[in-house]
Amino acid sequence: MSAPVHPQEPGKTPKPVVDDSELKTSVSKPEPLLSRIWAQSEGKVGLVLTGLVIALAVVGYFFAEQITGRSTTEFIGLPFTDIGVFGTDNLGRSVLSRFVAGGLILLVTAFLATVLGMVVGTIIGMIAGYAGGKVDSVLMRLNDVILAFPQLIFAMLAIVIFGPSATVLVLVIGLTHAPRIARVARAATMSVTNEDYIRAAQMYSVPHWRILIQEIAPNITGPLAVEAGLRLTYSIGSIASLSFLGLGIQPPAADWGLMINENRIALSLQPWGVLLPVAAVAVLTIGTNMLADATARATATTATPPKRGRNQTIDPERVPKHEPIRHNG
Repeated sequence: MSAPVHPQEPGKTPKPVVDDSELKTSVSKPEPLLSRIWAQSEGKVGLVLTGLVIALAVVGYFFAEQITGRSTTEFIGLPFTDIGVFGTDNLGRSVLSRFVAGGLILLVTAFLATVLGMVVGTIIGMIAGYAGGKVDSVLMRLNDVILAFPQLIFAMLAIVIFGPSATVLVLVIGLTHAPRIARVARAATMSVTNEDYIRAAQMYSVPHWRILIQEIAPNITGPLAVEAGLRLTYSIGSIASLSFLGLGIQPPAADWGLMINENRIALSLQPWGVLLPVAAVAVLTIGTNMLADATARATATTATPPKRGRNQTIDPERVPKHEPIRHNG
């Protein structure tokens, strides 16, 4: 269907225009975030890789014995032999069974640690960026003190004091993420604090907590979503590293980080006990990193330009005039 044109005047070429409803839709209704991520090749690969590892971890945890025919604690032969598909581990248990069942604990603890760090760090950063002055200085200096300690060393110290457990892992990793997230949230908050809708809400004496939740938080979700993807990647690496050092998930639980530690002594004889969990962690890390990059690009695009034909142009006289957005307190 051809685009509408204005009546032709003598000596002027008719100008095709884009329908007002199409332009309004393209400006006011951007595509959903997931669609914008999927539209990128990097986003597709990241979603596929991450989804495959998550599916393996969830299905394997509940159905490892049905899938492999062996339980994670069953002794099927001598240590480091070729019995079964991928052989046996250091105690003669099935490597395949323990690998299939060993991912969910790592993913759940990493996810919970990331959520804890995002919540605590976002609250601190938003308060610091919005309040400014002495409040900002005190909170950021405390952040700097925590950032001065290497994350892994701080986690090892806390685990030695309180003992290794999933709860301690979540708390330690999450709280060590919080200062880094707070800096991102503070910068994002300061970038919108002087906007007109914030000043209007303050003028009408809207409570500060409502301004933070209803006005500021929805406008800083882009950088926070990117930071959440990065923190999830770091959580996976940190928890796997602690399990490798014997300070994370404890035997006889099946865990990818623990498997690397248990089977590294015979890497040349039976490499699958190390290679399988290393490959899974690597694929998951690559997938989440690619998702974070795709999310960063997707959040920078909030509207899709109107589709038009080869010879179609937009008439400036027909572009609808939009009223400024007013935020109610």
